[in-house]
Amino acid sequence: MKQITTPELKENEIYAGAIINPDGTGHHVILLDGDHDDTDWQSAMEWAKEQGGDLPNRVETALLCNQLKDRFKPEWYWTNEQHASSSGYAWCQLFSNGYQSNDHKDSELRARAVRRLDI
Repeated sequence: MKQITTPELKENEIYAGAIINPDGTGHHVILLDGDHDDTDWQSAMEWAKEQGGDLPNRVETALLCNQLKDRFKPEWYWTNEQHASSSGYAWCQLFSNGYQSNDHKDSELRARAVRRLDI
């Protein structure tokens, strides 16, 4: 079995953990510095790219809530995932209790960016 080692971090980055898929592939999740508030989904996606990353997906936000909850305000944060059956909605994570839901993309929620490194 391949040993997973923590990647080198840039200044102000925080290591959240690794996601391993059922097929054995995986990636490290690294939380980037900065928090963007009151933004719609598309603006949040663009902001995350400007930070050199991406919004986390639903699995990654669950990991972040479990491992780094204290680094987030107890509010709703966007994920990078659109709702499968309704293109006007995207998934979000509530960091006060770990609940996930979806909201209209025009709603104003918070955003954090992550970067991923393949394992």
